[in-house]
Amino acid sequence: MSLKEYLATRSAEVDAALDAFLPKAKEKPATIHAAMRYSIFAGGKRLRPILCLAAAEACGGDVESAMPPACAVEILHTYSLVHDDLPCMDDDDLRRGRPTCHKVYGEGMAVLTGDALLTEAFLILAQTTPAKRYPGAAYVAELALTGGSTRLIGGQVMDLEGEGKKLTKAQLVKIHESKTAALLTSSIRLGAMTANATEKQLEALSVFGRALGLAFQVIDDVLDVTQSTEVLGKTAGKDAAVEKATYPAILGLEKSRKEAAKFTREALDALKPFGKKAQRLREIAEYLLKREY
Repeated sequence: MSLKEYLATRSAEVDAALDAFLPKAKEKPATIHAAMRYSIFAGGKRLRPILCLAAAEACGGDVESAMPPACAVEILHTYSLVHDDLPCMDDDDLRRGRPTCHKVYGEGMAVLTGDALLTEAFLILAQTTPAKRYPGAAYVAELALTGGSTRLIGGQVMDLEGEGKKLTKAQLVKIHESKTAALLTSSIRLGAMTANATEKQLEALSVFGRALGLAFQVIDDVLDVTQSTEVLGKTAGKDAAVEKATYPAILGLEKSRKEAAKFTREALDALKPFGKKAQRLREIAEYLLKREY
């Protein structure tokens, strides 16, 4: 199976699982459930859940066992996007080529949608079958730490406070380690945990996740400058408009691309102990470096 076929197959499997896990759109109170589904099924690459599933496979596990955490990370990711798009945050009208949640359902309902999605993520995560090395509490602690004030939310705080300021490269890396890289890493770690990964395997995959997340964010910053709103599915040039610290703003486009390639090499190096079992993770890392949207 080619990488394109693999991504399409896994994405469809994740969508089917999300559809089964989430409350139906007409379940009362219907507005919140419709808004949750609108946000979840607005498109997207399903990158985080696919990485979760691929990491499970790399450690000798299976897709079925890794599906609850895979869905949980996607739902938590979507909650963060719903809140990031709010007028009091990044104030964006488009997400994945469609009007953002608050443009369709109003600001108050969008806040509640994000809250509901965050809570739903942990309800689904709690359905993960414990592995020998990892009890149920380990999965909850992993995702809670990633979504909390020292990582995902903390990164957003640093991002907001950095607008209009001249940040150093080190400060920018810290923001993206806390946001993009943290959630990618947690997605990978959760998948590995369902496969009862050893401590060394988990350490190697954590190194992979951090480097992959930073490479992904560099390319995201580059695309915000070089691609159109139609291609991106979100408002292009938004980072520059609000004077947000980005890799191109600090390093320029050419050095940013080199930085992404460097992070990708670091990610690939971390997978060496896994041999052929991590082939899908390697392919995904190489694909993300070359992506154009």
